[in-house]
Amino acid sequence: MKDYKKRLPAIKYTSRDFRSIRDDLIQHAQRYYPDTFKDWSEASFGSLMVDSVAYIGDILSFYLDYQVNESFIDTAVEVNNIIRHGRAMGYKYRGPAPAMGEVSFFVSVPASNTGMGIDTDYLPVIKRGSTVGSKTGGSYTLVDDIRFNDTTNPAVVSRVNESTGLPTHYAVKTKGRVISGFLKSKTVNVGSFKKFLKIKIGSSAISEIISVTDSEGNRYFEVDYLSQDTIYKELVNKNVTNDNVPSIIKPFTVPRRFTTIRTRSSTSMLFGNASAEEGVTPSVADPKNIVLDVFAKDYVSDRAFDPSRLLSTDKFGVAPANTRLTITYLTNGSVNSNAAVGSVNSVGTLLTFFEKSASISKNKINDVRNTVEVHNELPIVGHTVPLNAAEIKQNITDVFATQNRAVTKEDYQAMALAMPQKFGSIKRVNIVRDPDSLKRNLNMYILSQNKQGRYIRANPTLKRNLKTWLGRYKMMTDTVDILDAKVVNIGIEYKIVVMDGVDKFTILATAQNKISEIYNQRNYHIGEPFYISEIWSILNRTTGVLDVKDVKVVAKTGTGYSKTGFNIMQNLSPDGRYLTAPMNVALEIKFPAADIKGTVV
Repeated sequence: MKDYKKRLPAIKYTSRDFRSIRDDLIQHAQRYYPDTFKDWSEASFGSLMVDSVAYIGDILSFYLDYQVNESFIDTAVEVNNIIRHGRAMGYKYRGPAPAMGEVSFFVSVPASNTGMGIDTDYLPVIKRGSTVGSKTGGSYTLVDDIRFNDTTNPAVVSRVNESTGLPTHYAVKTKGRVISGFLKSKTVNVGSFKKFLKIKIGSSAISEIISVTDSEGNRYFEVDYLSQDTIYKELVNKNVTNDNVPSIIKPFTVPRRFTTIRTRSSTSMLFGNASAEEGVTPSVADPKNIVLDVFAKDYVSDRAFDPSRLLSTDKFGVAPANTRLTITYLTNGSVNSNAAVGSVNSVGTLLTFFEKSASISKNKINDVRNTVEVHNELPIVGHTVPLNAAEIKQNITDVFATQNRAVTKEDYQAMALAMPQKFGSIKRVNIVRDPDSLKRNLNMYILSQNKQGRYIRANPTLKRNLKTWLGRYKMMTDTVDILDAKVVNIGIEYKIVVMDGVDKFTILATAQNKISEIYNQRNYHIGEPFYISEIWSILNRTTGVLDVKDVKVVAKTGTGYSKTGFNIMQNLSPDGRYLTAPMNVALEIKFPAADIKGTVV
């Protein structure tokens, strides 16, 4: 036994790369097997075997390090792994936002018998789920019922009787919220029962799953967590004329339910672990837990549910088995989600309701339906550039730190960014305490982003949704004003001296590419300064550059640029190292190819 222990080789565990492993193997063979093999030249069979083992060891070492790094959120680099870490910390990745905005609907209705007013019996209700289209091929779905019989709707005479001069028709205008997306359907055959069944339904472009039904007619409802068994359905309020409330919310328990799991590349549904024969024991539904509406669905999910508070049963909902699922969902394209002013101009699927349809003329009803027109007076925006890994990590950290309430400035920022994308997309947020307010009033400055990755103002619909969203989390004594942040477009001008004997145009192009590569996709936060010293550093590190003579920041104005006035000299630091930005201003290099200019002197 003692002789055996003396012969145990000394293994070095610090060697991790190909060269180190190879050297250790050769030393090991020379020390413990000196008489077995002596030829260690590069062309020998021994070198072949050692190189092969070292090669495999290097690969295994690489993947071991890679897997360990991906196991922690701080060191993970794959976006899908970061999303999985975030899911465990309460963060829900939602992908690019569908575009959302407000459109105006117009309809021509008959005048009353006297001609001095509208025949209100022919004022329609356009139901949620109706669709409109844009010139670019986009499709938008109405998320609320809109009522033309609202007395605040403007109306003008559209047609008159030529002989009597009395009005025969009136044009009435109203507005409604829409969300982008094409309505699609998919069928999936489900085999024998499987606990926690997971079904992939498509790419990350799916913005919302609207309905899931099986071949037996059972419906499955989406919840935030499988341990949540209550949803809230909207019922038509028959007394809407008197109390001005169009819908009544009623709680329902849902044994058949699923939760949505998203990654950068896919959207999947996860069901519970109970079979239809086992069933589940539902808890009592509590209407006071109601929070926000979900646009495309006909029910409301309880987003305020505490996942740590499990049900009285160990089951998490009924999973489908031996059936066919029909899945209806909204999907968005990267090109046709946003819409410029006036581009929404066609009516697709029109769902209408006339309260007295049984007693009025069917021909006149059809005539009214045929006159419906649509127009967007404001841009419809929302589809943003997908978040990168660093941004997702920051959002995960913020969401985890807030713990479902807003107290600090950082809490408010995190809650605003965590608002579901279907309510509108926010790219940047900054909170400033209002110095002129005697109480705790907060000014929240926000910016949205277009599909090119450039800053734009948020539309009024997004602001209203954000106000409602924050109302769930804010302190009772806090008031929040949601304001538009200003965008200031800047450019960079620099002068360099190149070394003798080199092509100055090549060096200038290299320097230009290095600067453009860094600032092409950089979106500055609201109030974030611009460090001019970073430009100096990049240029000084460029091969062929002998000296940097000057770097300055200039304001960019004119066609295509922001109209916000900004004095560069007043906001420049005393040493000229950085450019400060007010707390309501975001700096932006809008067109890097044109806004970054260099010369050789």
